[in-house]
Amino acid sequence: MKLDAPTLVTVTVFVMVVMGALYLLSWSQARQTRALGFLGAAQVVGAAAITLFGLRDVIPDWLSIGLANAVMLVAFGLMWCGARSFEGRRIPFAWLAAGPLLWLAACLVPPFYASLGARVILSSAVAGLYCTLAARTLWHHGGDRLPSRTPAAILLASEGLLIWARIPATLVLPVPPTGTPVQTGWVAALCFVALLYTVAVSVLFMALAKERLEAEQRRVAGTDPLTGIANRRALAAEARVVLGHGPAALLLFDLDHFKRVNDTFGHAVGDAVLVGFCAAARRVLPAGTAFGRLGGEEFACLLPGADAAGAASIAESVRLAVAAMRPDRAPGLVVTVSVGVARSSGTDGTGDFEALLGLADRALYQAKAQGRDRVVLAGPGLRQVA
Repeated sequence: MKLDAPTLVTVTVFVMVVMGALYLLSWSQARQTRALGFLGAAQVVGAAAITLFGLRDVIPDWLSIGLANAVMLVAFGLMWCGARSFEGRRIPFAWLAAGPLLWLAACLVPPFYASLGARVILSSAVAGLYCTLAARTLWHHGGDRLPSRTPAAILLASEGLLIWARIPATLVLPVPPTGTPVQTGWVAALCFVALLYTVAVSVLFMALAKERLEAEQRRVAGTDPLTGIANRRALAAEARVVLGHGPAALLLFDLDHFKRVNDTFGHAVGDAVLVGFCAAARRVLPAGTAFGRLGGEEFACLLPGADAAGAASIAESVRLAVAAMRPDRAPGLVVTVSVGVARSSGTDGTGDFEALLGLADRALYQAKAQGRDRVVLAGPGLRQVA
């Protein structure tokens, strides 16, 4: 099958402009997602570069060669910036400009500009580097796990390798025939590959943006808006996973006389106490502990694999940390917490979160009945720990 270069150039430009417009439209509706703006700009700039390439021998060479390659390098740089923005990293504008400026400076050297091989090597080296950096940014991420992240990184890496493959090919293959570029097969092949990568990369980045938005919505839906910890629904879901893997202990916290705090000092101080309690508890609880707000002044956390003594010890540490709190808005306020502790062995019927919560609630009731500011362990006789 013969590829018609002028048609492929036209189709590629059209597709890139449409994809760029879609990115920019999405960015206009979600300005906090700056990556969409960078990627949209990359598509539009890339379309401008291909248009200049396609007008070879129609416009001056300094436009179809010098400027066209510089513009294309800007497009690849913007794609890298889009990947960095998506991962919340600083945008290296100096490095974005470095590639195109290096190209333009090299074009001012007559021997370089006269050598097709030298031009291909330099432009391919810089463009491939931008692609590889974009792939590396997505691969070495420190954020959420998104299904489309790995395919996008692999696709960008393969594009970078394909671009770099032009370097050894230029060194070993004969110089391509001269003539109007849109009439030569290599331009048609490049346009075809560019078209495929444009569509694939655009689809994957759109999927990444959608997956990030959905993940953020799930996070917000499972987060208590005041304290920033898990709400009851999210905690219950996480507890089911933990309890399904073996024994665990549940700590149920209730801030003592919290209604009196609100009535005496106001709800602003009450809110500060709730936030302060979460901060104090998090400093004491083991890292990665499932910790959430059940409602009002009641909180719970699940300790995987903890025995009764270990769970009671952690509960006592939280109690002491809370007793040391002194809210900034009410320095004289003494905050205390009562704690009920229940343990599931995984075989005694308490593997259900609600059942385990019921046991901890009875222990908490005894802690309050015995004078508050103490830890009570559920079990035969409801043993007080402190």
